[in-house]
Amino acid sequence: MDKEKFIIIGAGIGGLATACLLSKKGHEVIVIEKNDSAGGRAGLIIGETPKGNFVFDKGPSWYMMPDVFEEFYKLIGEDINEHLKLKKLSPSYRVFMEDSKKSYDFYGDIEKTADVFESIEKGSGNKLRDFLKKVKYQYEVAKGEFMYKNYDSLSDFFNFRVMTIGAQLPIFKKQSTIINKIFKDDVIRKVMQYQTVLLGTSPYETPGIYTLMNYVDFGLGVWYPEGGIYEIIKSLHKIALKNGVKFMFNSPVKKILTKENSAYGVMLENNKEIIGTKVISNADYHHTETMLLESDQKEYNQKYWEKRTLAPSAFILYLGIDGKIPNIQHHNLVFSKNWKENFDQIFKSPSWPDKPSMYICAPSVTDKTIAPENTENLFVLVPIASGLYSDETEKEKYYNFIIERLSEVFNVKDLKERILYKKIYSVEDFESDYNSYKGSALGLAHTLLQTAVWRPKNASTKVKNLYYVGANVNPGIGMPICLISAILAYKRIFNIKDNLPPKTLD
Repeated sequence: MDKEKFIIIGAGIGGLATACLLSKKGHEVIVIEKNDSAGGRAGLIIGETPKGNFVFDKGPSWYMMPDVFEEFYKLIGEDINEHLKLKKLSPSYRVFMEDSKKSYDFYGDIEKTADVFESIEKGSGNKLRDFLKKVKYQYEVAKGEFMYKNYDSLSDFFNFRVMTIGAQLPIFKKQSTIINKIFKDDVIRKVMQYQTVLLGTSPYETPGIYTLMNYVDFGLGVWYPEGGIYEIIKSLHKIALKNGVKFMFNSPVKKILTKENSAYGVMLENNKEIIGTKVISNADYHHTETMLLESDQKEYNQKYWEKRTLAPSAFILYLGIDGKIPNIQHHNLVFSKNWKENFDQIFKSPSWPDKPSMYICAPSVTDKTIAPENTENLFVLVPIASGLYSDETEKEKYYNFIIERLSEVFNVKDLKERILYKKIYSVEDFESDYNSYKGSALGLAHTLLQTAVWRPKNASTKVKNLYYVGANVNPGIGMPICLISAILAYKRIFNIKDNLPPKTLD
């Protein structure tokens, strides 16, 4: 194979993974990042206080699909256990119901979770066991037939093999329809559907094939790398450096350089040109097209983007709390009583959720190295509509509202007085830090018409030698999925046509 020089725009997990694949194969790789460190949305925040430092994962906090991580590291010649010290969480998470003040623990153990289900709804334990057998099969089929395949046309998706195997998958049903037909209790229905938020959509719009996430949840479990999610970024960065990848931080890209509609490099904002043979963008897809290319080189016009369904943005609080918080687990979900209305406020009639569902990550419950002694490290996320811009006064008002709700959920009346560190992060920050379209926290949602063949492709049809990797292209959102996205970009670049998880880079 002729050695080439690849320029990757963006050091998010997709860009890092692609750099590892290409450099492992012996190619020259330069990664250009606008921010001062690698990671993208999976970055790091250090909260300094007189009592000590709080270490926050900036974005992703769920380590799921451990098989995909392990297979990727093996593909680039590494043993994941030499890079990450992984712990399976038990329980995986705790669920709080807003209306009843009750909480329930769920596990990455089918029998334990079936017992919890049975305690909530008689007969639901066996229903769960039967259902998970089906979605385990769906997960294995999706990995073996769909996730690792590049799509160019409808014929790639609706071919005989895919339709024969895919006929057993609920591609065209909605997830909420499937779940609500099997389970009757409100708690169980919500537990079986909350994963759709991780996919950037609502259960009322999510294709039924994503019920496979229930097997990922209860079958494979939720894990944690000691030191935090950023340890993944550090390890990929380290592997890339070992293989000769060069990184340029604090280097925003101004333009993708083309000649005769073929990409050959980039121009930085300081007008410095970096020349190579191929360009891969891990930057926001909309930003790449609208800001880095000429108008006649775009795949999609503005009308296309205005019609897309974006994943939510988020109102995030990074909080360092003096003292410990009772009744809290590593991962905590607070489900709104007004479940559907909450989703409508995010996707249909954008407004600040008045009774929001919330996610609270307290990694200090598991890891004593990321917070001072006798403190709690809290990452609080409230899904909100993308494009829901606000000023500092509005943010402060909503911050106070969320703190009040947290005080009620965990029964800590003096929570606000115990805050040692506070940082608010929202729509404008996603837009500023990651050039994210309308400040979406994740990118394009996983609706049916934004999945597989209907998702933007990872190779430009207008500009030769220009490729894409990351959450906005197939297969989509999530850290393990972005690792697969990197493999798909590699397959695309070297014209590898199979649909299988690769065992080698040949």
